[in-house]
Amino acid sequence: MTTPTDLLQNLAHLSAPQLRRLLTEHLTKQKLGLYWESSAIERDAALNANVVLPRLSEADSHGLDNIMTTGTPNLIIEGDNFDALRLLKSTHVGKVRVIYIDPPYNTGNKDWVYNDRYVGVNDRWRHSQWLEFLYQRLTLAKDLLTQDGVIMVSINDENRARLELLMDEVLPGRRVGSLVWRTKDTGNDLSQRFSHVHEHVLVYANPGFKFNGRATNRSKFRNPDKDLRGDWSPQPLTANKTLIERKNTYYPIQNPETGYWYPCDPDSVWRFASEQEIRQRFNGDEAAIASALEGLRSDTMESLIAQKLIYFPPCKPEDVMQFDTRAALSAAIAAGTGPMLPKKKTPLLREDLPDIDFWVGKPIAPGRPSRKELWTAKPETERLAPLSSWIAGQNEDVVALEDDNGDEPVVLRSARGGVATEEIKNLLGSKAFPYPKPLSLIQGLINQASRPGDTVLDFFAGSGTTGHAVLALNALEPEAAPRKFILCSSTEATTKEPGKNLCRDVCAARIKKVIASDTVLAHNSFAYLQLDKIAPGDAPFDTNCTQAFQLLTLRLGQVARPVPAVNRGIKILVQNAGDGVLTVMCHKLTRAALDALAALPCRQLRVYSTRPATVREHFSALGREVESLSLARALLHGQLAKRRKNIPPLSGALE
Repeated sequence: MTTPTDLLQNLAHLSAPQLRRLLTEHLTKQKLGLYWESSAIERDAALNANVVLPRLSEADSHGLDNIMTTGTPNLIIEGDNFDALRLLKSTHVGKVRVIYIDPPYNTGNKDWVYNDRYVGVNDRWRHSQWLEFLYQRLTLAKDLLTQDGVIMVSINDENRARLELLMDEVLPGRRVGSLVWRTKDTGNDLSQRFSHVHEHVLVYANPGFKFNGRATNRSKFRNPDKDLRGDWSPQPLTANKTLIERKNTYYPIQNPETGYWYPCDPDSVWRFASEQEIRQRFNGDEAAIASALEGLRSDTMESLIAQKLIYFPPCKPEDVMQFDTRAALSAAIAAGTGPMLPKKKTPLLREDLPDIDFWVGKPIAPGRPSRKELWTAKPETERLAPLSSWIAGQNEDVVALEDDNGDEPVVLRSARGGVATEEIKNLLGSKAFPYPKPLSLIQGLINQASRPGDTVLDFFAGSGTTGHAVLALNALEPEAAPRKFILCSSTEATTKEPGKNLCRDVCAARIKKVIASDTVLAHNSFAYLQLDKIAPGDAPFDTNCTQAFQLLTLRLGQVARPVPAVNRGIKILVQNAGDGVLTVMCHKLTRAALDALAALPCRQLRVYSTRPATVREHFSALGREVESLSLARALLHGQLAKRRKNIPPLSGALE
């Protein structure tokens, strides 16, 4: 982390563009919200330092023999997740539906590494380093989301506020809410008699996102009044607004069939506007009345009554109240024997209410009217109960609260945190990873946030619970399109443990065990990718054929596969049988390769090569068309923060 003192000392060495960048940053950073020590110049430098290229490790992959030609969309990427995200930024933009991450919690207990060293609790820059560490990764990750994509982030209570402000910075206006997960039954902090037993899952999403919810309980739809339109469910007519807050929806309503009247609750007025009230308010101004009615977002009460969408509960004549004089009404109000809310037993009429004289001589019915929600009014696919923000324990008693549609929300259930350690131990035979999340938690979240066929990314994959959860969901829906996973995990090697490889020996090993544990999953595969970094200026010269092939395969089809045999220098990337388009790569262009390209049987040919102009000239001489693209530009596409000019072509000469 560069301190202000260091920055001032280095001003003399900054270029003019860097000085302008620094000045812009300092002139515009005064704003409301989260602020932490950071450097835009260092961010740009990190993004432009090198190009990240994938290298397939067939020995650490699984099931590649079955997907030699089609490739596998399931990826496990070994390396720094910043580099992994930069690679994915060039291959998977707009392709990921769900991102779930469980980042380090910044406790100071050596739970994460920044700039190749553990960050301790007494580090002066601990919070700034943690925020900058996450900011750089989240800004890359957000571009991977589909238009209806979602990112869910686990965090403890201590750092929730900082992370939420950071998420607001990265994804402004995209906050959906947060879920609360009870991690254990009792806390261990007895000094303040306060038990820390929960964590949070922050949810931010693009505008098109919705949780899956659950199908509405059809049993709530009945037909007690023999409505010819079929079953219906009673919905509340009142809103959580008082007479003072919304006086325009405080008015009496009448059942036109019986003539009985129903007072409005002054503490919970009607949800719907009244056309009669609007006409009285604008005193005959037809233009104003028409404008007000046009601006309503729903039907008026009169319209609902006319459509017979208001249900008035039947009552006995002897239960109907009527006060023939003002004195009789006042006496009933004073004695508490006037009209009451049926359940709360609170009075509906009070002396201080407006138009109290209206009720003299009116027949006032007991009970409360409700709105009919006809089963046929909506497609069944839209009748979904929402997801609750509470994640309960598997054996926890939950008091279900109904929403406005009378549906109980979906309550996710999860095992306590300690169960996850045993899950890994049962698969791998040891406690291979500290503080993992339980499978039930991640599986429940992904089940609610994704659909069959979606891609799920975890760039803090750790022990691979997210991949395990994706496979478990696929096993439950064997006939549906399988969900796909991308897991990014580091080796966590240190000077004391140089041979440690968490990604290979825990994450990938766990996924292999899961696939082997269920015959329904036996056909699954994943590609294990390692990352090579090359300076941008050297990439056109130093990139080998396998790196280029893997990068383009990921970008064009979001799959990885073993490099096929060379046909005179040609490697087929994608073959689209539907429209006859064939996409190939020539890492080293030779006369034999040009002749082989011309002999390919296809309706349309797309070629990535080291010398695109030569390919175009060759096909032009044959009187044929070809889409000839620069392999050098393709290698750098999507990874550099700023467009670099004068990129040299890849080396290679006609032989």
